[in-house]
Amino acid sequence: MSVNRRDVVKSVIALGATAAGARTAAADNSLSLLDASIPHSDAVGGMLLTVEDYERAARARIDPTAWEYIASGAADELTLRSNVDSFRALRLVPHQLRDVSHVTTDVTLLGHTLSHPILLAPTACHKLAHPDGEVGTARGARLADTGMVLSSYSTVPVDRVAEEKPPLFWFQLYVQERGYTTDLVKRAVRSGATAIAVTIDTPVSGARNRQQRANFKFPENLPHISGNAPEHPLVWKDLEWIRDAAGGVPVLLKGILHPDDVEPALKAGAAGLMVSNHGGRNLDTCVATIDALPAIVAQVRGRVPVLVDGGIRRGTDVLKALARGASAVMIGRPYVYGLAVNGADGVKSVVDILRAELVMAMQLTGCASVPRIDSSILGATA
Repeated sequence: MSVNRRDVVKSVIALGATAAGARTAAADNSLSLLDASIPHSDAVGGMLLTVEDYERAARARIDPTAWEYIASGAADELTLRSNVDSFRALRLVPHQLRDVSHVTTDVTLLGHTLSHPILLAPTACHKLAHPDGEVGTARGARLADTGMVLSSYSTVPVDRVAEEKPPLFWFQLYVQERGYTTDLVKRAVRSGATAIAVTIDTPVSGARNRQQRANFKFPENLPHISGNAPEHPLVWKDLEWIRDAAGGVPVLLKGILHPDDVEPALKAGAAGLMVSNHGGRNLDTCVATIDALPAIVAQVRGRVPVLVDGGIRRGTDVLKALARGASAVMIGRPYVYGLAVNGADGVKSVVDILRAELVMAMQLTGCASVPRIDSSILGATA
């Protein structure tokens, strides 16, 4: 995708129009954003211009118990905060006088070309945020021209979500009983998933104290969760039968943080790695993903794509992740906030915000395309 300065201005204007549309829809549905949790200045201005604006607006719409699940992290939430803070602490050092009159943001992942490197990470139970659930998310992904990774904890069956045809559609797998899991993988592939992303960082759940205090319970009868406990400690050998069940569809691993795990992952046939600490929801005091990323990238040496999630709230965060070697990034909570505020259009708006900010950041650092983004634009941390 080629973008010039006029395109960026148009994008910002369009985002303002989308925000106005969201306010109109809120009035029509008797769902006001005028909530005690939203600062008065936001209520007066009414503009949804940033991811944080959407977060505040989403909190006014989401059931408080569900909010404690969506927004919380593990234990003291140090990793949850560190994911964001580590991005903010990393400084940019721009190049000047480079031709950035036209910017391209295209990336290619496992043979699929996307117009930008911002994907939707797997997150659970989207009907907690909006009645359309994962169908609304998939529509938003299509509108935003982005890829979507559907969670095993989806509230909508995989085949129904796939019908919305996002530009790229992967399925995230929690390994459960072997027979059940094999059937689930095959069903996802039949439905159109072009990759399976196996979550490997959850042999048990973390100390999720906020959601415990709120007495949060997952919805009953989720279509891809069996009646038994979903946590299942994996070993490298398990990837053999998972890959067999996938029938040639690439299998990625989600939850890589230690560089020593790269070689075993590639030896086991991983087609890609996702640097993730589960959004700060499992092991508290764990390393922030942007800090773990460089060592993983160095160990991979370009053999497979490396994606990263956790803490991305600005287009400059996307730029920093790419500069540290990520092939693409994934966002989780931000698009759920967009979904809560305005359904599919809200998902699109959040992606558009980050995309427009990325283009501006690329221009301001002298990077006219994703391949031109490298560590030379990164300075010290604050």
